[in-house]
Amino acid sequence: MSEPSKNRQLMKAFALMTTISSYLVGSIILGVFGGRWIDDRFDGGGLYLVLGMLVGLATAIYGIFKAVQQFMGDDSA
Repeated sequence: MSEPSKNRQLMKAFALMTTISSYLVGSIILGVFGGRWIDDRFDGGGLYLVLGMLVGLATAIYGIFKAVQQFMGDDSA
């Protein structure tokens, strides 16, 4: 394997890892804070916090799935 090809694969793997981390952390944190905010406004007793976390997790899983699909199908460039 040539050096440029090896570096390209390494950078591609790093980009995928960073994307996955960002989706997980960002989506879940936004869901938790959004749920907490709604709980404070409507006195949900923690219900909206849990719902926000689950929506954030679902968004993260969907985003990760799409990102992995894009990275795996991008071998021709």
